[in-house]
Amino acid sequence: MPTPVVLIHGLWIHTAAWKPWHDMFAEAGYATHAPGWTGDDATPAATRARPEAVAGLGVAELTAGYARYIAELPGKPIVVGHSFGGLIAQKLLAAGVAAAAVAISPAPIKGAGKLPFAQIRSALPVLRNPRNKTRAVALSERQFRYGFGNALDRDESRRLFDAYAIPGPGRPVFELIAAKKDPHSPTEVDLTADRGPLLITGATDDHTVPEVVSRQAYGLYSGSPAVTDYHAFGGRGHSLVFDSGWSDVAHYVLGWIDRQDLSAARRSHQSLSEGTL
Repeated sequence: MPTPVVLIHGLWIHTAAWKPWHDMFAEAGYATHAPGWTGDDATPAATRARPEAVAGLGVAELTAGYARYIAELPGKPIVVGHSFGGLIAQKLLAAGVAAAAVAISPAPIKGAGKLPFAQIRSALPVLRNPRNKTRAVALSERQFRYGFGNALDRDESRRLFDAYAIPGPGRPVFELIAAKKDPHSPTEVDLTADRGPLLITGATDDHTVPEVVSRQAYGLYSGSPAVTDYHAFGGRGHSLVFDSGWSDVAHYVLGWIDRQDLSAARRSHQSLSEGTL
């Protein structure tokens, strides 16, 4: 039975951006899935037309939505997440819902204290109005270029904005900012969980999640005995998973996954399934 792979998009980007990854992983023999966030519609245009459907959703609700989806799969998947999707991927892995995880330029988990200026500026479209905590927020093309397309030429950034940009809930950004003082922050991850392999990646020109933030997240796992790897993509911005250089990132991730021994996770799932028959 093919190993499932679940692709999890980040804030402000529709899951349609994963289509090339979906095709590549399927060709490599994986059963690939790319469900959207709770409230997303099937297309970017339809999602833009109903921003109220995602308003008020937070990290816990979004994570629970993916956990419900995964529960219907025939086996524990490998989860690959970008940005806030990378944070969700780490939570699913620590909870034992996933066999392995890849967090690409992930939104910071609780404990990652560095907030470079570029990251704060990228979040200002949400943070500038406290009422955005319960609203859906859309980026302008200029804001998208700063946060996602800064390492691209203007034409490519504009094409990606037109193709994939959608409104996103403001609440996850407020939860991220409040994590340090919130003892029950939904951005918290069990760093010592008995889990499968984890790859965290950063991008050296990323404004939304600067590479120092990704590297800091990796450092938080220093006490874990589980496999935890790190890789930085040079000269890449936050659009790295869906811009013209996406295949370099996808090939690296696919190679890392292929090198992991996930037999123990598969045996665990098989034993659990047999015990419920």
